Amino acid sequence: MDARAYNREAWNREVEGGENRWSQPVNSDVIAKAKQGEFSILLTENIPVPHKWFPPLKGADVLCLASGGGQQGPVLAAAGANVTVFDNSPRQLQQDQLVAQREALSLKTVEGDAAILEMFTDESFDLVFNPCSTVFMQDVRAVWKEAYRVLRHGGILMTGSMNPVHYIFDLYKADEGILEVAHSIPYSDLTSIPKEDLNELIEKGLPIEFGHSLTDLLGGQCDAGFVITDVYEDNMLDSPLHKYHPSYIATRALKT
Repeated sequence: MDARAYNREAWNREVEGGENRWSQPVNSDVIAKAKQGEFSILLTENIPVPHKWFPPLKGADVLCLASGGGQQGPVLAAAGANVTVFDNSPRQLQQDQLVAQREALSLKTVEGDAAILEMFTDESFDLVFNPCSTVFMQDVRAVWKEAYRVLRHGGILMTGSMNPVHYIFDLYKADEGILEVAHSIPYSDLTSIPKEDLNELIEKGLPIEFGHSLTDLLGGQCDAGFVITDVYEDNMLDSPLHKYHPSYIATRALKT
């Protein structure tokens, strides 16, 4: 299966369904506050990114990587950044275009694979902002290498990732509140679950997920050349796992 092509169409359907929180464009009040320097955006589900993580945004070149949906990109543009929103899903990018047109914001959108940023030259950006989306990508190390290449020296990578522990459980039983260890890490919907479960996922049109190891999520950033300067964890509140362990990890990394 071409996972990227499948997930592109799956996310197009998520937008059309209108219920996915990551596809809901921000409203005008949010943009108005951002223009005054008051903004709050997410890398993970609940905890806003600390303001101390951000460089000065006025005039900064920002790549919102795999960040379509009409949320982070428009807010950062309203805060004064020169924003390019990059995403695998055309419909997700249309949400950013919708907000930009509605609010008269200058914002670029580009469709593509986050592991292949060949359309951008070396050292093009001051900030790469990547909300929790590497879970839909097979080769996360390639994403880190490309993010490092397109950042200027002193540039910052902010990313939200799924904690690998989330994927060790039987997710069907977890929905019933039963935590039963069933999978090893790294995890893949393509190879870690029975074929009938994969077929059911595909029939429902849901995106395919990949649970990466900490070695690839954190060590991969270091191998790419980044220095991780801060970390926080967050919970998936609709998962029974949140009672025991955070499901998300957010990192801030510096290209020295």
